[in-house]
Amino acid sequence: MVIALVLLVLVVASVLFHLVTPWWTTPLASNWKQMDDTLTITLAITGLFFVVINLFVAYTVWRFRHRAGQRAAYEPENKRLERWLIGVTTLGIAGLLAPGLVVYADYVHPPADARLLEIVGQQWQWRFRLAGASGKLGGSDARFVSGSNPLGLDPADAAGQDNVIVLGNEVHLPIGHPVKVLLRSHDVLHDFFVPQFRARMNIVPGQVSSFWFTPTQPGRFESMCAQLCGVGHPDMRGYVVVEDDAAFQAWLKQQPTFAATQAAAAPAAAGTGTPAALGRSLAQTKGCVACHTVDGSPGVGPTWKGLFGKTETMVDGSTALVDEAYLKDFIRNPKARAVKGFAQVMPQIELTDEELAALVAYIRSNGKPS
Repeated sequence: MVIALVLLVLVVASVLFHLVTPWWTTPLASNWKQMDDTLTITLAITGLFFVVINLFVAYTVWRFRHRAGQRAAYEPENKRLERWLIGVTTLGIAGLLAPGLVVYADYVHPPADARLLEIVGQQWQWRFRLAGASGKLGGSDARFVSGSNPLGLDPADAAGQDNVIVLGNEVHLPIGHPVKVLLRSHDVLHDFFVPQFRARMNIVPGQVSSFWFTPTQPGRFESMCAQLCGVGHPDMRGYVVVEDDAAFQAWLKQQPTFAATQAAAAPAAAGTGTPAALGRSLAQTKGCVACHTVDGSPGVGPTWKGLFGKTETMVDGSTALVDEAYLKDFIRNPKARAVKGFAQVMPQIELTDEELAALVAYIRSNGKPS
């Protein structure tokens, strides 16, 4: 009897919790109401099965409880019951799968006028690329990745010269325009997810995945990685800003094209640029900016603003002056010491002596402590 009562309380409490819980889905900000409807159908079917099964178990525990002088009758099979169970579970599974398959078929087939947006995931940051005036994205390949070309775009592909490059963690989109999102990874498995859009997709190394959506509400929406991708995974966040077309076009004009980034990188490639400029490119390519900010805001690692010349305190209580030798030693062997207040998660990065010097020069260029 106690078990039966516990099951009844469990069912009632679960239903009440669902009805009064504050953890509802976030407000929808795209065209994917079908996603919400599919989730509702899934919840309804699984919830019904949960209630029915637990009530049935509670009933059987009570109905067939032990009584003195009674013995259970052996019944090897009940074909009628088996047919009922097969039929009901088949309908339930079909009800769970069919809506999702229909929605997913639409989810990966964008309209012809969709704007192209490429998202590249790398531990632990997002980079973006939008089609330029030509409306096309140029080709890319891992062999083209360099400090001046972190997305690995093909310099010989004319279609990519006007592509707009966004190396920060924030991208803007016009409201009411469909967007086809192409996703690829530079290292491990990632997943781009904006909860308000009901839009997410796995990013598998070595392949390009895609989906589409139409932003329907203006605002600044946080994006995140929804696949465990390493120790910095919780901090792999970004923002999608949805605004009217005029504001979007104004923002777009402020972003560099691929051709412009290559022209700016040419002096450094020829040896006439400053080491700090090369270091800035390396910080983007090697993923340093995912953990270290240059504006003083907190991150996974210490901010580079005012870092050079600062005295850092280590976990063991010792102190160290952040000079050129300190930075080079730390970058070469980040596991040798741990800075107080920060997790020891920095990976060892392969750099040439020239690249290391350039990276230190860039860190130094971000100012000294006030």
